[in-house]
Amino acid sequence: MRTAIIVTTALLLTACSADPGSEAWCTAKKEQPKSEWSADDAKTYARHCVLESQTIGSEAWCEDLEETPKGDWTASEAADYAKHCVM
Repeated sequence: MRTAIIVTTALLLTACSADPGSEAWCTAKKEQPKSEWSADDAKTYARHCVLESQTIGSEAWCEDLEETPKGDWTASEAADYAKHCVM
């Protein structure tokens, strides 16, 4: 019973977290002290949050991806597009 509660709690917390590089994630990181960031957080922030056109799910990101031939999309880009630009 205890294990089930722990697993359920972990799944719920994971489901509520924003995708790294998304607008919600960038906003949350901007408010978090940089001393609490991991090296991966800093790398993702620099890659996706500094320029809006790189922020996953932003209007500019969606438009840029739409201009790219779908055959050149990565699986991750296709999933992010479906999640952030279509829905």
